[in-house]
Amino acid sequence: MSDYNRVIMMGRLTAKPELRYTPSGDAVTTLRLATSRRYKTKSGEDREDTCFIDASVWRKQAETCSEYLVKGQKVLVEGSLVMRQWETSSKEKRTNYEIQALRVLFMEKPRNASSASSDEKVSGGELPPPSEDEEEIPF
Repeated sequence: MSDYNRVIMMGRLTAKPELRYTPSGDAVTTLRLATSRRYKTKSGEDREDTCFIDASVWRKQAETCSEYLVKGQKVLVEGSLVMRQWETSSKEKRTNYEIQALRVLFMEKPRNASSASSDEKVSGGELPPPSEDEEEIPF
């Protein structure tokens, strides 16, 4: 049996989504997400920790996210956690974790959405997930 890797995070975008295209022409958008956790310490003090994580969104869903999402908007991202490793030009090894998004839900309209056309564009909220090869399906 294979392992199970699924992540669901909801938070606010810390930047406008960045759309780019791979050499083969596939659209990919990076979403920078901040998600906060509130808790009380043993002494009763209120605390808040914020986690920052990137999510990569592919193909048509990437183009839609880039077109309609704005900085500060609340989104829910569902996908797999992946680890990226690379070496800098000064030979330092670096590691980064990100979400490979399968689904992005718009949890609210953009804060500056005032026209009817803007309301119509984001009303659906859910974007279709990218197609997956049958070999990657765990059953």
